[in-house]
Amino acid sequence: MVDFLPKVKVEVVVKDADLDRSIEAIVKAAKTGKIGDGKIFVTAIEQVVRIRTGEINEDAV
Repeated sequence: MVDFLPKVKVEVVVKDADLDRSIEAIVKAAKTGKIGDGKIFVTAIEQVVRIRTGEINEDAV
């Protein structure tokens, strides 16, 4: 029997230079070694716009 845990979705946008370090930090904080620890999906963000200032892409992150 598998006990299902409630799921939480966390979305994080980081600069490319911070990707590996961010993944390591998430894994370190979330890993219990049990079913349900979760997954990390890495996808590209095509464009980011900070509405307040008009900054785009990495300047907006």
